[in-house]
Amino acid sequence: MTSTHAFWLAGRQATGEDSLDVTNPWDGRLVGQVSVPTDAQVEEAVAAAYAVLDDFAATPAHVRAAALDHVGKRLTERSEELAQLISAENGKPIKWARGEVGRAVSVFRFAAEEARRFNGGEAQRLDTDAGGQGRLAVTRRFPKGVVLGIAPFNFPLNLCAHKIAPAIAAGVPIILKPAPATPLSGLILGEFLAETELPAGSWSILPVSNDRMPALVQDERLPVISFTGSEQVGYAIMDSVPRKHCTLELGGNGAAVVLGDYASDADLDWAATRIATFSNYQGGQSCISVQRVIADTSVYDRLLPRIVAAVEAQVTGDPADDATEVGPLVSEAAAQRVEEWVDEAVAAGAQLLAGGKRDGASYAPTVLTDVPAGTKLATEEVFGPVLTVRRVDGEAEAFAAVNDSKYGLQAGVFTHDLQTAFRAHRALEVGGVVIGDVPSYRADQMPYGGAKQSGVGREGVKFAMDDYTYERVLILTGLAL
Repeated sequence: MTSTHAFWLAGRQATGEDSLDVTNPWDGRLVGQVSVPTDAQVEEAVAAAYAVLDDFAATPAHVRAAALDHVGKRLTERSEELAQLISAENGKPIKWARGEVGRAVSVFRFAAEEARRFNGGEAQRLDTDAGGQGRLAVTRRFPKGVVLGIAPFNFPLNLCAHKIAPAIAAGVPIILKPAPATPLSGLILGEFLAETELPAGSWSILPVSNDRMPALVQDERLPVISFTGSEQVGYAIMDSVPRKHCTLELGGNGAAVVLGDYASDADLDWAATRIATFSNYQGGQSCISVQRVIADTSVYDRLLPRIVAAVEAQVTGDPADDATEVGPLVSEAAAQRVEEWVDEAVAAGAQLLAGGKRDGASYAPTVLTDVPAGTKLATEEVFGPVLTVRRVDGEAEAFAAVNDSKYGLQAGVFTHDLQTAFRAHRALEVGGVVIGDVPSYRADQMPYGGAKQSGVGREGVKFAMDDYTYERVLILTGLAL
């Protein structure tokens, strides 16, 4: 795994003058080296994508669908290799890495299906008024322009898939920038795409450093930006290019609400297990991991010890071990930041019930209560294996607590009551409400995104295709309708 990897420039492999090292967060070993494109090579990729824009939009649906099917098949064939690669470059436990590969397979399958039914056209009679007699409107979708897809480190394969698969399905050229810390998984997609009949120039995968991103963002030939990452970077991009179309999938501080009707021993055991698992999976480095538990006072005293026990039972250690559930964060600096936030909360009066210790890039699964409102842990996205638990009195107070956040990505509500479920759907200021489970559930075909500071627009294959395209109406005249 220590060879130098080429990048993909307009559908072909290329190397630049410099390279970057990719290291394993668990033990610091070198996983691989990645060649970095020069400015001239980046320009070549953008120019090629811009030049092929019209031709790619006209590519037959069966060609695009076949390419997407091929990538899904190749991902399946090399699934274990890819899982090992994700685990090595990201530090993700192998059990979760295998799940990520499976999800990427689904993304390409969904995209192939959408490619076959995309742009069929919708006909609308216009003779509903006398002035429209004999007229018919046909609406189809066309690319807004070349997409710049910017992917994060936490799902280095699947979130690259969520950028590139919808673009191919819609016939839209894309420049994909994987995260510099975890570029290897995204580059593997290039191997599979290069085996297809997609037009040269319709895709490039360029592992450029973050400090070179502003030039790409500003390039007028890239009018669509799809970004997944931090709130600060996402809104800085949008503010810098106010006339571009930006889809931003940003942060969250996901809340799991446990209401008073979710009160049996089996209910509370299930809730505690799910909360413990999904506050710590991926090392807590997921935008929809559980960061806050909001529990009704009638179940709080029975739920809290269950949560603590379930968190302490999480198996931590070497991500290559099949038994490991919680591995390291992406870097020691990331773990140090989590440590600082927890220490700040404890110094301000929070009660530490589990964890609270750092070892290099690893941070122990942690539970706190009584976290003061002004601390970073209460207001920001921790992006680490840290959970806060809060007592509330009743549904209204619980929902108000969920909404008392600048973020609004997803929320989970543990209840058996259907009416409560619909009230939650109406009241909670988030992009998705999960009933009977944690907020960490995402199906890759569903609309996924947030409200407030959690972003703009929606991902999910069909919804990303809509974001990459716009409606154009054709009006036919003189028809006998």
